[in-house]
Amino acid sequence: MKPQMHLAIDVSWTQVETTWREPGARVGRHYPDVGLFEDIARVAERGLIDLIFFGDSTGIPNTWKNSIDDAVSYGVAWPRLDMSPWITAMSRVTKHIGFGLTYATTFMHPFYVARLLNSLDHITDGRIAFNVITSQRKADAQNYGFDELMEHSQRYDRMDEFMDVCQALWRSVDPDAFEWNRQTGRVANPDKVRPINHVGKFFKVKGPLSVPPSPQVVPVLIQAGGSARGTKTAARFVDHIFGARKPIPAMAKQRAEVDAALSAEGRDPSKVGIIWSTQVMVGETEAEAKRMRERLIAGVPREAVGVWLSHNTGFDMSTLPPRFTLRELNERIVAANASPVGFVQQLSATLGDDGEITLDDFMQHGLRTATSYATTVPGTAAQIADYLEERFEGSGSRGGFMLRHSQAEQIDMLHNIVDLLVPELQRRGRFRTAYTGRTLRENLAT
Repeated sequence: MKPQMHLAIDVSWTQVETTWREPGARVGRHYPDVGLFEDIARVAERGLIDLIFFGDSTGIPNTWKNSIDDAVSYGVAWPRLDMSPWITAMSRVTKHIGFGLTYATTFMHPFYVARLLNSLDHITDGRIAFNVITSQRKADAQNYGFDELMEHSQRYDRMDEFMDVCQALWRSVDPDAFEWNRQTGRVANPDKVRPINHVGKFFKVKGPLSVPPSPQVVPVLIQAGGSARGTKTAARFVDHIFGARKPIPAMAKQRAEVDAALSAEGRDPSKVGIIWSTQVMVGETEAEAKRMRERLIAGVPREAVGVWLSHNTGFDMSTLPPRFTLRELNERIVAANASPVGFVQQLSATLGDDGEITLDDFMQHGLRTATSYATTVPGTAAQIADYLEERFEGSGSRGGFMLRHSQAEQIDMLHNIVDLLVPELQRRGRFRTAYTGRTLRENLAT
């Protein structure tokens, strides 16, 4: 029997916004439309998808030109909704599909997050995942009282402690603590409800958590740090890892690094999958899929690209000279306590550090990255299934893919994944034909 892959659907955002202009997009007076999110959940569950994923950011991008104006004008990473109440609505029209919610440990408090995720896990009957992130975005930091971002390694130190507190809180009330004994009048056994008495560098939390344990007790924990420091932190607690799109040899290398980090923590690497971010356009014909891909870059303003690049690196790209080397750019980004991981790192790997690039060429590369045009694979269901199978096998056949560009504004693309791609993967024995688990954790384990 062939190893089966897991599939998640990313409806986080459309980066530099293009798809909201497509016919049928529910914007204007219809935005935000709870019915849209309910429709997404229904269609995705019909396709037996594991997880609907929601990335997040909480500040309007302001790194570009030190202003929010272009972000507001062109809808770059805004408007942004706190998806927790919307997940509640989606869970009420489904029974099996999971929901991934993102909060930044750089800013949030672990008691609040632990309590919220416990409640959502109850509401969804055990279908919540927590995407644990640090943040390199200054706009977010400024909304939580920080003038500047804390240093990179310190952000991971805070994440380590944040997750220690959350996991202690989730386990501070035993699953069998509650009695609800009408005869004795006792609600719970106090011997099974314990303070955690945590005192650390970043947090002081007495506990215990003030709620009954949820169906999963601990939500499925996901983390996407690709750096050596991020991998080390993830290995301590993660159930699954989100991996960025990259060539197959690099995927295999990351898989090996993750396995080594897990083994160093005394954990079984076979139990932790990598869910690879993968941009696809599935059409009934290859030509149709390619036409959909071309629409991604149609009419996107240069300023919108600059906003997206600046926001996601933490460095103001409007300050760049007409010509520069990528080595010089990386040095400037690091000096600004920003992050070269992502677009700049990928461009360096492709073009080399020392060759000069013009600002116009840099922004053109940026356009194709910000819209995911450069990394979107168009094709028929059979072509996309071939592509996914090759990458799945080349990266160790553990985990699966988070499919992007089945965005909220393009629900027709989600129909194409569910009605064209999923049956093709099922025919190949690569995807489930029914949900078999009761909770998200159980479905991801099969």
